Amino acid sequence: MVTDSLFSFLRAVKQPPEITVQPVSVTAFTADDISLTCEASGNPAPSFRWVKDGEEFDPTSDPQLSTSADSGSFSASGNDPIGEYQGKYSCYAYNGLGTAVSNEVQIIIENTPKYVKEKKVTRKVEEGESVVLKCNPPSSTVAPFIHWMDRNLRHFEQSERVTQGRDGNLYFANVFASDGRDDYTCHAQYISARTILPKEPISLTVTTSNSVLRNRRPQMMHPSGAHSSYLALRGSTLELECIPEGLPTPTIQWVRRDGVLSESRTSRQNFERVLRFTNISETDSGEYQCMASNSQGVVVHTYTVTVEAAPYWTKSPESQLYAPGETVRLDCQADGIPTPTITWSLNGSPISSKRTMVMEDVQPGDTAVYQCLASNKHGTALFNTYVYIIELPPQMLTEDAKVYTVVEGQRALLSCETFDKPDPPTLLQLSAPKDRSLMLSWSPEDDHNSPILEFVVEYEEQQFGKGEWIEVARVTGEVNHVTAPLRPFGTYSFRVTAINELGKSKPSSPSALHSTPPAAPDMNPEDVRSESTEPGTLVIMWEEMDQQNFNGPGFQYKVMWRQSIGQGPQWHHNYTSSPPFIVMEAGTFIPFEIKVQAVNDLGEGPEPEPEIGYSGEDTPLEAPVGVGVEVINSTAIKVKWAPVSKDTVRGHLLGYKGERSDSVTVETGANEEKKVLGGLQPYSRYAVSVTVFNSKGEGPPSEPISFDTPEGVPSHPTSLHLESPSETELTLHWTPPSQPNGVLTGYLLQYQQSESLHPLHSTPKNIVFACSLFFLCAGMLELKEGFATQGWFIGLISAIMVLLLVLLILCIIKRTKGGKYSVKDKEEGQVDSEARPMKDEAFGEYRYTSAPHNLLHMTTFNPNPNQLTRVRFQNTYLYTFSYILAFICCRLQCNRHFKRLISCSESRLLPSKQKTSQGKNGF
Repeated sequence: MVTDSLFSFLRAVKQPPEITVQPVSVTAFTADDISLTCEASGNPAPSFRWVKDGEEFDPTSDPQLSTSADSGSFSASGNDPIGEYQGKYSCYAYNGLGTAVSNEVQIIIENTPKYVKEKKVTRKVEEGESVVLKCNPPSSTVAPFIHWMDRNLRHFEQSERVTQGRDGNLYFANVFASDGRDDYTCHAQYISARTILPKEPISLTVTTSNSVLRNRRPQMMHPSGAHSSYLALRGSTLELECIPEGLPTPTIQWVRRDGVLSESRTSRQNFERVLRFTNISETDSGEYQCMASNSQGVVVHTYTVTVEAAPYWTKSPESQLYAPGETVRLDCQADGIPTPTITWSLNGSPISSKRTMVMEDVQPGDTAVYQCLASNKHGTALFNTYVYIIELPPQMLTEDAKVYTVVEGQRALLSCETFDKPDPPTLLQLSAPKDRSLMLSWSPEDDHNSPILEFVVEYEEQQFGKGEWIEVARVTGEVNHVTAPLRPFGTYSFRVTAINELGKSKPSSPSALHSTPPAAPDMNPEDVRSESTEPGTLVIMWEEMDQQNFNGPGFQYKVMWRQSIGQGPQWHHNYTSSPPFIVMEAGTFIPFEIKVQAVNDLGEGPEPEPEIGYSGEDTPLEAPVGVGVEVINSTAIKVKWAPVSKDTVRGHLLGYKGERSDSVTVETGANEEKKVLGGLQPYSRYAVSVTVFNSKGEGPPSEPISFDTPEGVPSHPTSLHLESPSETELTLHWTPPSQPNGVLTGYLLQYQQSESLHPLHSTPKNIVFACSLFFLCAGMLELKEGFATQGWFIGLISAIMVLLLVLLILCIIKRTKGGKYSVKDKEEGQVDSEARPMKDEAFGEYRYTSAPHNLLHMTTFNPNPNQLTRVRFQNTYLYTFSYILAFICCRLQCNRHFKRLISCSESRLLPSKQKTSQGKNGF
């Protein structure tokens, strides 16, 4: 046994640093969330430094960070901004013997999720229909926990019919009348941010009818379509979700298409709506199906699960003490999907990319900490190994000053014991050979007073191996033999290494070679599938087997296929040495049973299970029928269609495409038979057609359906300018909106008055103008405070002005008819028997001239009394209308714009000013 003096010596030996507590990535919302821990051991005690995003980072120089004296840990506090701390961090622990490196971690800085004011959502559905109430919580890298509660903060009871999805939405497979309420509230709980955000309550109105509810076959609410794919990492948790709708409520069954569903790693949750994988492994890769059924039918959704892996260690290098002159071999074996790359570093600096690093004739200066980094697209794995080259001084294990008592003349035995690493085992013997195993024995050598703890047995396969020694077994130090399992058709040599408290011995000399006899294959290739891309061909693919599993000479793959329907039990087969294998004249999208079997000269492998594969797809033959359009509002429509026959799809139905006449295309899932198209322009004409598509392309489009969108809200006027002709007036000019989205009927003007130049906070006043007056349609208006700017007054005055304009036009027409001929000429043509002459009174004749402003001139004549009455009547009304119009303009503060109109009316329709001063019958 190793004495206390040995342990005391080992404790006194200098040791390279070793990371004992690794930092962990954090998501920080406040400074209190920032904390990275890094602790290490070593002799002498190691110092610490940090690297952030590839550059040196000193926590001690930051006043917002506090550090620990005996470790590299640091944390933040205070209320200062923390955005600068986001990044990737690595901790380095170092002393005179080397540097150890921690795993790389991240600090992610996020703002605390905030409540966003939303419009209240109201959903209206008929009893028995399905509905989804969406939560849409604020996004965060840390997903929130979702709680649907009523106004009394009580959770809504969930069932097969009412289910909360993993996306936070609340799904109703079918609604009852009792589901109608106005307080469906989604609460998003962000644990890391210590925040709970309630969303705006959703109102659900359920309309009922006296008719019997119509049952419906199941349809998928989530996920949509017929197929979805998921990628999971080895060791993680994966949840497949299946939420159907239908009436009556569908039931769920989960199956695995390509194998047996693992009951040890899977569980069903949320009323069978979730299939949960715990500690998922590569063997869980495959196809799974959710089958939802009720009395009306069945709907199936297929999930393709691919399991890959971040790097993980299959053999990690060991830290050891080595004597000067030894050969050091560091093996770093990691696996992962995809296969990781290996990088060796010395004290944190890269030096090699080989999986095995060999250093010969090491010296004390080679003492260091070596890092093996395995990396792929899913992450990294870092391992520190310590190579300590030390020449130990002799250590006496025998007690000092020990007194021996002997008999004179007899033989005396004095003990002098030291310690060291064991010598390598010798005399390796191979015995009891069998087809797939043999017995290996050896002879232990001197343990140098430190008992051998275990022996490590390794083999190297000479024929198909990669020149690497593979560990076969480990046995305790009391055992000197082992039965080694072997593969057929291989050539092997063995070696053994002894290990005690002080380290490993050198490996033994290799044993003699041993060859195993060939045998028939005992396994078949994996991942058999079809990858057909062209019509008429069936392309069969699989993963090639490792040569060490060939088990014998003449290895080939036996490929078998037959149509899954209508061809009976007859299998077709052929042989090939590698994938793929192509079957010609296989038809278009015909289902086949396919399987691949390993064979060699000694026989065939086990009987494989068939898989379903399809020959190449072609574009669909027919267009969807029954296409209809339902206008929802001015910017959205709902397009409906009848499902196409699967025989005409000629491939896996991926979905439907709705294409508008403006070349905008929207895709749907395979099981969807309606789609809402948004983003339309109001008051526009469109046409829409629907096509079906598979992986090969689209089929012919349906007949275009034309529709018109109703009027919508116009865009804002394209420009707005103002003028201030006086201290009490403001003139606004604007241009029509770029998108009227319908027939413009008016404008809404908002204004408010302020006594200062500060921002206005008072409620704006509204004025609505009908677009029926010429000055408004031209985009111009004058404003002044008073009742004249009120909406009711403007509407009244507008009506009066329109009436006046009509009357003026009628008067002009009537006057025009009476002014072509002189009154005297008319009087001569028709003599009035009651006419009486008037003394010395003469009236002028009205006629048009080409004088400026079209002023009327007159000549002397003796008027007919009826004619005189008519002229007097016309002029009286013209004066009255003109002055009323002037009065209205004054009230509206628009007289500046209407003076020309009034003056123009007077000059064209009324006598000149001197007429008003004529005789007593003048105007």
